[in-house]
Amino acid sequence: MKKKWIAGLTSIVAVSLLLVGCGKSSSTKETTITVGASNIPHSEILKHVQPELKKEGVNLKIKVFQDYVLPNKDLANKDLDANYFQHIPFLKNWNKQNNGTLVSAGNVHLEPIGAYSKKYKSLKAIPSGSTILVSNNVADYGRVLTILRDAGLVTLKSGTDITTATFKDIKDNKKNLKFKTDLEPKLMPQFYNNKEGAAVFINANYAVQAGLDPTKDSIALEKNSSPYVNIVAVRKGDTKKPAIKKLMKALQSKDTQQWITKKYKGAVVPAYPNGK
Repeated sequence: MKKKWIAGLTSIVAVSLLLVGCGKSSSTKETTITVGASNIPHSEILKHVQPELKKEGVNLKIKVFQDYVLPNKDLANKDLDANYFQHIPFLKNWNKQNNGTLVSAGNVHLEPIGAYSKKYKSLKAIPSGSTILVSNNVADYGRVLTILRDAGLVTLKSGTDITTATFKDIKDNKKNLKFKTDLEPKLMPQFYNNKEGAAVFINANYAVQAGLDPTKDSIALEKNSSPYVNIVAVRKGDTKKPAIKKLMKALQSKDTQQWITKKYKGAVVPAYPNGK
């Protein structure tokens, strides 16, 4: 009788331990998310936070894109859980043109857009009637105009919203500059190397990818106070998903901000989490 009682107790304990083990496995189940990103610096920053997310039960997969068109399409089509390559003005413009509802999950960094020239040492040195090369990314036009305005080359019409500004908002073009704006963003470094135009405006990620140092090689650089911070975008309603919240916590952490500062030396700068 005693042996049967002990055997029964042993079975109960074994089953209990099995259930506890199963419960633990379930609570720590790994969640996989796929984030689309530009190659540099976005995918590099995501790779930096991969180990930390792994500890938090999030398996981060990174899909690298070479353009600004597909990441939002893939996110809207649910081929991605999030993307990380754009700023708010770009996202607003994309939503407007595509009847989209993508939203920002939070700010991460700023990539200062800059003017580059093989011919002139400053924007002020550019002769009258020269041609300036700008990409076809309309969302960046306000950034370019701000730099040109700060250099004293143009003035803008009263009441112009810089985040939606275009070259039609120029009031005075003091040097009668011409603007070529039908160029692919990723090709801008090539135009610069070919010495095309008096100056070429290049996004920092493409500049760094081409081996340029924006802080040293540009003749004019966007200020850190710019509203064009890069964000993580998600579908509407996904900002509160646990995995997305963990992703943003890792990207906005003090450790990540310090890593960005050290690695990119001013070419990419951390942004305040709430855009302050």
